[in-house]
Amino acid sequence: MIKRSTLRSQIASALRDEILAGRLPAGSHFTVKEIAEQYGVSATPVREALVDLAAQGLLDVEQHRGFRVHEFTVDDYRAMVKARMVVLDGLVHGYISDEGPVPVVAPDEPALASVRRRAEAAVRAARAGDLDVLIGYDLRYWRELGETIGNRYICDFLDRLRVQCWVYAVPCLRREHHVGKRLWAGHRDLLDAVEREDAEAARRIVGEQHRHALAIAEKSPRW
Repeated sequence: MIKRSTLRSQIASALRDEILAGRLPAGSHFTVKEIAEQYGVSATPVREALVDLAAQGLLDVEQHRGFRVHEFTVDDYRAMVKARMVVLDGLVHGYISDEGPVPVVAPDEPALASVRRRAEAAVRAARAGDLDVLIGYDLRYWRELGETIGNRYICDFLDRLRVQCWVYAVPCLRREHHVGKRLWAGHRDLLDAVEREDAEAARRIVGEQHRHALAIAEKSPRW
């Protein structure tokens, strides 16, 4: 028998994936009962999963009506990207300074090898224009990289920002005829810079990623 906490997590993950992929678009409204029937489970773990997603900023609670997928504006997106930039710059700077590396947690070879696999997969997906695959590997890449060179509290906050940015960006990107040309694919380059403790290169690559993200808002505003 699946534990309720596990079921709650599975439902939250499944719905988050639906939102990230755009299959549950911004403004979509649903009730606990509807989701419970869709997944064939009781209302309690569904309600808990939806509350979790609301706490992550992905859903709005509508009093006596259920839940609605949050609608991020272009201004929200710009603010989230800039906040992400501050967090990520601080994370990279905390590990690599101009005076040399100052690791909070000494990275081990298996951890770096795992990040490398995520990087390679993310680059392939970006170049192929496969958004669904890219999102999954991109989120894992940044979480694992952050955990390797930072602390979990910063990583959790960064992960939340990255998810919210993707939720806004995906509908914009899906309207592109050649989406592969609009996707950032510097995962491997950044990891290379981190591994060789090259502060200047790491900051340059992070800066390129931020400018790339902001360009999505400039070219494809949604509202």
